Amino acid sequence: MTNGASAAGTGVPSASWWHALYTCHQHERVVSEALARKGFEVYLPQYRTVHQWKDRRKEVLLPLFPNYVFIHGGLDRMLNIVSTPGLHAIVSWGGRAAEIPSDEIEAIRRVVDGPWPVEPHPFIKCGDRVRVKSGPLQGIVGTLVRKAHGFRLVLTVEMLSKSAAVEIDANLVDRVRPN
Repeated sequence: MTNGASAAGTGVPSASWWHALYTCHQHERVVSEALARKGFEVYLPQYRTVHQWKDRRKEVLLPLFPNYVFIHGGLDRMLNIVSTPGLHAIVSWGGRAAEIPSDEIEAIRRVVDGPWPVEPHPFIKCGDRVRVKSGPLQGIVGTLVRKAHGFRLVLTVEMLSKSAAVEIDANLVDRVRPN
């Protein structure tokens, strides 16, 4: 079973898969360290950033995917996982632990360990409604129509049935959740 398929008919995923664990707010390190002490192979991708306080600046390590820790296999020891302090849930699809291929985790490792600056960014795709969060266009809501070097944001005034397009930096927008 080297392809990561489930054990025949048991519904138990193969150990070649990784799984995502959803943690309580700011408990990623606690969960990661506790699971490692229990003998699990865990991965907590982190990035370096500088935080500014009133009196000082400090470089800190933060989780690249806030609230998530990755675990390799080990679902046969489910009680040891779910009893970990700070763990909220195992990410699941259709009642089964979601399976993440090893090559995707390896790609994340290469990016994080590489010489490139990396930081988290909200998942936004073409067609999403977005809101400008700062700058002269702050508060404007539009539809993302293209991603390139920047975002091409189409702003609409629905009452007039008119639109205008503007290029805007990707870091200046947040996805608007539908009501």
